[in-house]
Amino acid sequence: MTIVRWSDSFREFAWVPPVDIYENGSHELVLKAELPDMTREDIHVDIDQGTLTIKGEKKFALDEGVKSEKFHRIERRYGAFNRSFSLPPTVDTSKVAAEYKNGVLSVRLPLRDEAKPRQIPVEVAA
Repeated sequence: MTIVRWSDSFREFAWVPPVDIYENGSHELVLKAELPDMTREDIHVDIDQGTLTIKGEKKFALDEGVKSEKFHRIERRYGAFNRSFSLPPTVDTSKVAAEYKNGVLSVRLPLRDEAKPRQIPVEVAA
């Protein structure tokens, strides 16, 4: 049986890594982006005027001893990407931290102290 090489016109679209954003119990927003087979140096995280931008490039690299003409199918996405997210004013941008581990970028966006819930004591009037 012969494996037929074919082109996929869908591959013409830009690669967009999937992202989850949630609020955790530590009063911060967390953004997680799937960025498999990338290095830390290929990923850039910036905050400017209330916008968080994640950009980088997933490079196509051949395994040692494998030539490109030996590929029968390439379905994984490669190339440059750029994702931007508007941040709520409650995020303290001076305390944002990012970590890349096991192909997942985690960006922690702490909330400002005034945005955190607080309990108001009730005084008893005489």
